[in-house]
Amino acid sequence: MVPAMLNSLDDNDGLIWLDGELLPWRQARLHVLTHSLHMGGAVFEGMRAYDGHVFLNIEHLERLQQSATMLDYHLPWSRDELTKAIEAVLWANQLDNAYIRPLAWRGAESVSIASPRARIHVAIAAWDWPTAASQGRAEEGIRLQLASWRRPHPDTAPTAAKCSGLYMIGTLARHAAAAAGCDDALLLDSEGRVAETTATNLLMVRDGVLVTPLPTCFLDGITKRHVIGLARQRGLRVEERTVTLEELRTASEVFTAGTSVELQPVVALVEDAATTEWPVGPVTRQMILDFRASVTEASKISRTLRERETGLLERRPWPARVAHSQTT
Repeated sequence: MVPAMLNSLDDNDGLIWLDGELLPWRQARLHVLTHSLHMGGAVFEGMRAYDGHVFLNIEHLERLQQSATMLDYHLPWSRDELTKAIEAVLWANQLDNAYIRPLAWRGAESVSIASPRARIHVAIAAWDWPTAASQGRAEEGIRLQLASWRRPHPDTAPTAAKCSGLYMIGTLARHAAAAAGCDDALLLDSEGRVAETTATNLLMVRDGVLVTPLPTCFLDGITKRHVIGLARQRGLRVEERTVTLEELRTASEVFTAGTSVELQPVVALVEDAATTEWPVGPVTRQMILDFRASVTEASKISRTLRERETGLLERRPWPARVAHSQTT
């Protein structure tokens, strides 16, 4: 059976910021000989806006810059310029609550392996992508399949970078999980220890302690770090360390953390020999509540600051072209 085609993301109304200009959504395109399309060298972030406030904006844009540096190029736009560009995208598309995707890549000057002089392009798109929590499904758990693919050793790839090439592993693992009736996949590291899911960090509760694997070969998630801070504020003991598969199996609670899902309970791990199940426990529930409260508080503070700056609640007009102080 031929799988049903999804609605195409390139056929939407709205505007996308591309290299300093807001372009109609359908015109934001790149050439088929783009270097990063062939060599996997794009870097990106996943961000969210809540009530007009871009949550953890600085942390995400700093990581975007760091990822580019690890891939041997520099972004032609400063963090402050990208912040203004994100605000312009939200304003232009009339979005208060949105998923935001900044993306940078090497251009089409060459498709040779090495392309150090290629132009670096940057785009920012934003769209409505509701979370489970916003739809009243915050405590719906997901089922993970133990993946056959593993995260690469850190001396084989720039594993601390959020780069497109590394996500092929997650794509393959999630395809296999979906075919097996699961929601996502659990990936181990090259030593057979617990790493992460295809796109989120994993946290578990053991003996009242919140435990998460050390990010030795995968992203040190920004949402995860925020959750760790919330847990410590609540007085929970937190451990970041290597985690074995057997420790995970015997945990009392498991959940994931990431921008796309916020916090999501894990209720099962499906392996060839057996399936492990977990309840949606009290720590998971409390962390979900604390996360939502922190988002609400951050949005309130941001709204107050905007009111002080403008003296009213109307959106500030933004130009179609964002001023650029650096050469590209």
